[in-house]
Amino acid sequence: MNMHNGAAAAEPKPAGGRRTRRRLRLAGGLAPYLWLAPSLLLIILVTIFPIFELFSTALSKVSLSGVKKGYVGLQNFSNVLRDPVFWGVLKNTLIWTVGVVGISTVLSLGIAQLLNQEFPGRRLVRSALIVPWAVSLIITSVIWRWILDYHYGALNLILQKLHLIDQNIYWLASPATSFPAMIGVGIFVTIPFTSFLFLAGLQAIPGELYESAGVDGANGWSKFVHVTLPMLRQPLMISTVLNTIYVFNSFPIIWSMTKGEPVNQTDTIITYLYKLAFVAHKMGDAAAVSVISFLLLLLFSVAYIGLVMRRE
Repeated sequence: MNMHNGAAAAEPKPAGGRRTRRRLRLAGGLAPYLWLAPSLLLIILVTIFPIFELFSTALSKVSLSGVKKGYVGLQNFSNVLRDPVFWGVLKNTLIWTVGVVGISTVLSLGIAQLLNQEFPGRRLVRSALIVPWAVSLIITSVIWRWILDYHYGALNLILQKLHLIDQNIYWLASPATSFPAMIGVGIFVTIPFTSFLFLAGLQAIPGELYESAGVDGANGWSKFVHVTLPMLRQPLMISTVLNTIYVFNSFPIIWSMTKGEPVNQTDTIITYLYKLAFVAHKMGDAAAVSVISFLLLLLFSVAYIGLVMRRE
């Protein structure tokens, strides 16, 4: 009897059971990848493949119809870097980006502080602030172009009524006035996004921190510097990175107001590469400019986020 039981216990388990468990473990391990597969496929088709095509085009000779006609190495980059117009455009782009992002960030901090206070009509003011961001950039740009018009613009009329000018000014005819005007429009449409982002950050700051700072004798400015700004570090990082990318690549404002004229003096990289591709039909050079702008933004994003995270 005991010998029979020992023999039965020594019998190997069915191989089918092990195979079933192995299949279940394999299916469990693959399940997350199956759920992620549609998103990964979308990322490959929408992001990775276009970037690959961009670099491939930048290293190729491209016909007027957009057909690649062979590898030319860095010739397209050499053409761009030897063009003096490119360096002027790059300078304009840096001034445009730093001006819009920097000034809108400073103004938005003050506006967010104001909207975080209790006052009559606060909800109405918050609703009105979102309008410039909600309206199409093309519509906003065209409206401002008409406001700045030499013959019919409201700005010249208002300034003459206030006796600040004696005759109408060609605001969009000279880079000395048109470029600051475009920066002003860029700030106007950027402030709503940054203000609400900072407002959300302000509302997440515990009131006890300000009370403790007040007990320690901190005034309003000290509270702002030592409490508000450190607690807004994450919103500031998000706002700076996103706004830099958006403003750097902004096309509608510049194209609607000046088209980069006169003589490329108000062009930025995005309008310059548009002219290279669809006016001069230099697809390879335009792709090279796109690669340069992509690398500049990538370098800025990695450096800025790395600096902020290192401080954290």
